[in-house]
Amino acid sequence: MPRKARIDAPGALHHIIVRGIERRRIFSDDQDRDNFIERMGDIVTDTKTFYFGWALIPNMPTFYNCYIASANLQKCGDTETVD
Repeated sequence: MPRKARIDAPGALHHIIVRGIERRRIFSDDQDRDNFIERMGDIVTDTKTFYFGWALIPNMPTFYNCYIASANLQKCGDTETVD
């Protein structure tokens, strides 16, 4: 069953975790990881999202973790806006 749309209210705090399927790496190499960081920076800038912090842990290559407060997550994907 698919999950419900993420509720997005301005300033809402979201904890985002990405894990590799079957504990596989989420980045194929350093260039892939650097490209991800660059794209995340573009998204944060374009959506005016406040990024509290993030972690790409070298000894946990199957894991990505971040905390954000949104201004407009609708540009990022599956969200439902609450006024």
